[in-house]
Amino acid sequence: MAHSLSSKKRNRQNVKRKVINRARKSMVKTQIKHFETALTEGDMDKATTQYRLLVQRLDRVSCTSTVHKNTAARIKSRMARRLNAATAKKA
Repeated sequence: MAHSLSSKKRNRQNVKRKVINRARKSMVKTQIKHFETALTEGDMDKATTQYRLLVQRLDRVSCTSTVHKNTAARIKSRMARRLNAATAKKA
């Protein structure tokens, strides 16, 4: 249990940040699921739009330090490879 005023305030701030960070991470995970379902359905137009939304959300989350920039870049790269492989298989 925190005793000093500054440590009590820090605990309150940590609780608030935890809620915000969880919401942001959940948003990204949900977008990844939407992208993956579009890929499995074989709808390339929907998959490309979902990929663009995923990139936007990852960029937004990584600039707030919720997710590290390299982690966001790695996820974007992996999803781009999956999208490119699916479009090559389709064509």
